[in-house]
Amino acid sequence: MVIDKLEAASRKTGALRKQLKKHAEVVFITSPVSVPPVEGPKTKMVVESLKAVESCFKDSGPFDGILGFSQGAAMLGLLCGLQQQGKLPFSFKFAIFASAFRSGSSPHQHLYSKRITLPSLHIFGETDQVISMSEDLLQLFDEPYTLVHPGGHFIPATAAQKTTYVQFLENMRQLCDV
Repeated sequence: MVIDKLEAASRKTGALRKQLKKHAEVVFITSPVSVPPVEGPKTKMVVESLKAVESCFKDSGPFDGILGFSQGAAMLGLLCGLQQQGKLPFSFKFAIFASAFRSGSSPHQHLYSKRITLPSLHIFGETDQVISMSEDLLQLFDEPYTLVHPGGHFIPATAAQKTTYVQFLENMRQLCDV
């Protein structure tokens, strides 16, 4: 059986989506870039991913916020930097990072040159091997919300975390309705 990336993402976030169905609508975007990366410059890969996000905003948006997990969260960090510098053709009002990390690619470092004022929630697993990189990304944001869970590299969806998600989304709803 072949499962595409969107179906896999939908399955992995099913419990979270069920908990938050009264608070958020989820639209999935899949990267046009294959992992492991195809041959070619890394900058081209980011450009192709940025085009995919822009296309989704154009076709299905606007969206108030973006949630990114792992590599998607790294891309979200780049999007936040681009937006902070006024270089995106679309906008969003908040970001949720799960198991995120800061890109180490030198062409991306200028995107981290300004503090990011966008409201954000950063989700860390205590046993996640990328947690130190997640904390590096966290330091770029003004007044970030954080959620630390006892697990690893995944988006937690137990009742213990639901309160944090709901509270953050309700705060963002008030921000977005202004």
